[in-house]
This record gives sequence, structure tokens and C-alpha cells, in this order.
Amino acid sequence: MPSYRVRIEVGALRAGTTPETVLPAGADAAAALTTVEARDVELRGGRARIVVRFTAADDVDAHLAARAVHGAVEALAHVGLPELTSRHGNRWVPVR
Repeated sequence: MPSYRVRIEVGALRAGTTPETVLPAGADAAAALTTVEARDVELRGGRARIVVRFTAADDVDAHLAARAVHGAVEALAHVGLPELTSRHGNRWVPVR
């Protein structure tokens, strides 16, 4: 199965949210739909982004998983738009 990755910039946390709950919530949302391969937090330009890598049968299923991750994280924090990419060899290519 193809490998996909969704990155989401995370801003201010919503009331009652602790930082350590955000990444697991996103990964769990993806895991409810597909197999999660990895999860991580990145810092880019002083801003935090969560990264969830997962498998999906096709781009349609990958978009569903990415939306689930986005929705779960958005319930906990102010977020940016999801950036969905698929792996082609050693490159990550944007999914339209």
C-alpha cells in the first residue's frame, strides 16, 4: 500500500488541552481509518507541526485520513491547513 504523510501546523491550544495530547489525538484519528506508520512533531521557523505518516489504498482514502487527523487536532488547537503528500521512491509529492 502507498505511504502518505499529513503535516499540520499547530498554534495556540484550546482551553483544557495539554501539548502532549495533540499528536496522539491526530495519530489515533488516522489509526481509526488506516495503519499509522509513524508520528512526530517538527519545528519549522519556530512553529510546531505534527506529522502523521500512514498507508492508504489510494489518494481518496488518504484525503479521508488527512481530514480525520485535521479534525481531531482542530478540536484541540488552532491549526493550519493540512499538507498531504505521498511517497514516490525517496521523494514526498503533494497530493491534489
